[in-house]
Order: sequence, then structure tokens, then C-alpha cells
Amino acid sequence: MDECFAPPTTPAEWLAIAEGFFKKWQFPNCCGALDGKHIACKCPPGTGSMYHNYKGFFSMVLFALVDSDYKFIWADIGGKGSASDAQYYIELELKTCLEDGTIGFPDPQPLPHDTEDVSFFWVGDDAFALRPNLMKPYAHRHLTDEEWIFTSRLSPARRVVENAFGILANRFQVLLTTMQHSPRTV
Repeated sequence: MDECFAPPTTPAEWLAIAEGFFKKWQFPNCCGALDGKHIACKCPPGTGSMYHNYKGFFSMVLFALVDSDYKFIWADIGGKGSASDAQYYIELELKTCLEDGTIGFPDPQPLPHDTEDVSFFWVGDDAFALRPNLMKPYAHRHLTDEEWIFTSRLSPARRVVENAFGILANRFQVLLTTMQHSPRTV
């Protein structure tokens, strides 16, 4: 796994991203949308099923954190397709830096029209485990009104990363094919 570029490292940089999510998607304290995209590739020699994903093809994972404007603020490329997003996230240096405080997340602040401090966080889909700094939608069964409202507000903010992957694939259409290269080249 090769880290391409670094995310913001100061509270002010993270606050600017959170402001974008609040202004565009009405979702406060959100510092990015996180997800993985499977890039189809031929089976690398001698790897068995390490690159075979749950979707039924061989792939490498592009894992990214995106801001409210569909811009990639961090990416990790090269994960083996057999790992789920949640498994992949657990191994990321990005997660470690978030948990040990070296990534420079801002201190908790109240949500609009409230006085209780709330941590800043990233949003992901329901493949991720809920964590103090990673929000995900509620399961879609038997939701209370409050849970339904939360999920309906989180979903547009979370879809930013999926849309960013779509924009990327449209621009670099090789991502829509099965790459016939070694993992290093992919």
C-alpha cells in the first residue's frame, strides 16, 4: 500500500473541510467522506484468492477520504481486493493517526443551536464499524424518527466519496476496465 498524499494536519484545515460539509450538505462536524473502490485487475501470479473480492472479480482497492467538493484529500492505493472496507480501514495509517491525535483533528465543538460538544468525524457507509470519529447510517429497519432523520442527513454527505469515484472513473476510463498489469503498475 502506497500513501499518495497526506491529509490536512491542523485543526484549522480540518475546520475548513467541516465548514464545507455543513454549508453544502447541512452535516456539521464532518471532516470527510471515506470509502473504498475496487479497481478490476487480472489475477496476479501466485496470489491465489488474495485479490478476489466479494463482487466476484480480482481487484485492488483505492481507499479515499474526500472533502465536500469531491476533492481527494487522502488516498491509499494497492489494497488486496479480498479485504472489506472495514478490514482495510483497521490497517490504515490514517486511522492510527486519528486515534493517536497526530492528524490534528479539532477539539469537539457544539453542533449548531446546541451547547454540548460533539467530536469531529468522518462519514462512511454501513460496511464500517461505528467509531467515535466515524459515523455511518443506521440500519434501515425499524428506525425511529430521529434515526431516520439522521440517516437521511448523513447519506448525501457520505455519497460525496462515491460521486468522487465516479468522476475519477469517468476522467480515467481505464478504471472502468480490467487492468492487465501487475499490482505495482495498477
